[in-house]
Amino acid sequence: MTKQQISPIIEAKELVELNKISKLIIVDASFEAIAQQRYLQSHLAGALRVDMNKDLADIKSDFANGGRHPLPTPVQFSKTLTNLGICPNCHIIIYDYSDALNVAARFWWMLKSAGISKVQVINGGYKAAINSGFPVSSGIEIPQIIEPYNFTNWLLPLADMEEVEMVRQNADYLVLDVRSKERFDGILETLDLVAGHIPGAVNVPLVSNLDNHGFFLSPEILKEKYLKVIDNRKPENVIVHCGSGVTACHTLLAMAYAGIEIPKLYVGSWSEWSRNNKPMAKFIS
Repeated sequence: MTKQQISPIIEAKELVELNKISKLIIVDASFEAIAQQRYLQSHLAGALRVDMNKDLADIKSDFANGGRHPLPTPVQFSKTLTNLGICPNCHIIIYDYSDALNVAARFWWMLKSAGISKVQVINGGYKAAINSGFPVSSGIEIPQIIEPYNFTNWLLPLADMEEVEMVRQNADYLVLDVRSKERFDGILETLDLVAGHIPGAVNVPLVSNLDNHGFFLSPEILKEKYLKVIDNRKPENVIVHCGSGVTACHTLLAMAYAGIEIPKLYVGSWSEWSRNNKPMAKFIS
């Protein structure tokens, strides 16, 4: 990383000290069923709130059209950023209640893709922050009113279903599936209609980005791991997907943390692919 760049991951102890001297916008991106209720009861002091379904996706009636969590348009997301008081030079800190940080990672990707450079996710999430002494609060936080935020195009690379279909069997490309091995193998499917995976895809479950305590592995270990998987392919030839374009961002975050150029995200992922009469595969042992 250059001196101008900051790590996409921030340690909780570092955040506690940074919060004393810097103006931060902290955002709770938790997605569990009780996330809103829990936020109202207790959240990191000053934290605003985003909702995965309402703020970070433009969900269609037919999941065959973009999957379960399609991206909103830049115009729609610009309104969300304005409502949160986010500006181009703001320093954004994101956390999830869960250790996996899946929705936090999706929000991180979207903010970076909207042109915001200072965005960090708390390693270990909410629990790590409070265990390090970060203050908590309750109720609803009011964002600062700012000039409207406007951007017109997603800046980070995206792939669509047609591109995945075209390159999935090409050895010069890598289609990476971050879902659990059970879902990839077709043994278990709890979210989509059909079990299995995109033929030609390689499975590297996102949980392998974390240690046994729910913290990201070191950048050095992640870099060694993913450079081996990528195997000298160009970043633009690597496509990462999951079930609906959310947890894939966890692996994109891990790659960025490791200093690897962020590859393409296939947002529609298995939830779109499996509903469009595309080839499907299973590995059942």
